[in-house]
Amino acid sequence: MAMNKDNVLPPINSLEELQARKDLLNAEIAKDDEQIKALWNSLFHKPAMMTSSSPAKRIASIVNTSAGIIDGAILGWKLYRKFKRK
Repeated sequence: MAMNKDNVLPPINSLEELQARKDLLNAEIAKDDEQIKALWNSLFHKPAMMTSSSPAKRIASIVNTSAGIIDGAILGWKLYRKFKRK
């Protein structure tokens, strides 16, 4: 489908052209939908780490998670001390 430089589609002269444009747009929408689904799934679903990871990656993940938990606990303690009633 060719667009001119003003991003305006050429006029439709027949029902066949309209059907062809509709089919082309539906195919593009379906392709974009599959890409969006793949990106969405990769964003919110972690791959199964424990089955295929090396021991070093599992240990690094545990250390990283532990550091996050400790950091959250320290932040909570600091906020508690700052805002506790006197």
